[in-house]
Amino acid sequence: MSSAEDKLLQELDELKASFTHTIDKLSKDLKRQNKIMARSDKRQRKEYDELQIKLKEVEELSSEIEETQREVVFTMGAIGESRSKETGNHVKRVAEYSYLFAKYYGLPEQECIMLKQASPMHDIGKVAIPDAILNKPGRLTPEEFDKMKEHAQLGYEMLKYSSRYLLKVASIVAYEHHEKWNGKGYPQGTKGENIHIYGRITAVADVFDALGSARVYKPSWDDEKIFNLLKAERGEHFDPTLIDIFFKHLDEFLAIRNKLQDF
Repeated sequence: MSSAEDKLLQELDELKASFTHTIDKLSKDLKRQNKIMARSDKRQRKEYDELQIKLKEVEELSSEIEETQREVVFTMGAIGESRSKETGNHVKRVAEYSYLFAKYYGLPEQECIMLKQASPMHDIGKVAIPDAILNKPGRLTPEEFDKMKEHAQLGYEMLKYSSRYLLKVASIVAYEHHEKWNGKGYPQGTKGENIHIYGRITAVADVFDALGSARVYKPSWDDEKIFNLLKAERGEHFDPTLIDIFFKHLDEFLAIRNKLQDF
């Protein structure tokens, strides 16, 4: 073998040794990196799992707070009604009617639910009206009626400063459910679509239920008399669209009334 061939073989052996050394080094580096990444992944997975647990706790707490708000709103509404000798089922029925009206009016589902939850507060201002007026077994004098009408403004004042959306909706309902489509309602005399849809809906729901219920100042009305009044007040007291919805879906409204009867 010539010296040139010996030199070439030597260079190949050196290259092979260098290549093997490089491969070994790369292999060790990769294994070390994989171990580092595995530890990092394990730590990140642990942090992720802990974060998910905390998020779940926050969601559960938020849900509990919202449920508490709904219970408080309903209870306060029932208290307002009980002062005027009305049953808790009145506010339950008004809530269900309001949801139905909102749904068929075309409001988003979340708004329908929110109105259902807020509508029991429509008469919360009655807590500040004297019992002698609330429970008078006969027609109120003009002065007494003026005092009674204050409950809409009073309810609004009780609720309007809350930062909770549910209570803001309730404040609108309390304030505007005695406004009339023709502008002859109270407390502001607002007219037509300038009355918030929440107020317009609760107005029909409340009157329909009140007419069919016995109160200290009146007996309950029969259905024919109620229906005739609602038709007569279409476009006067009530939003015409809502009256049309009521009669189009009458069976559903009556089913709610039958399900939640007073005993």
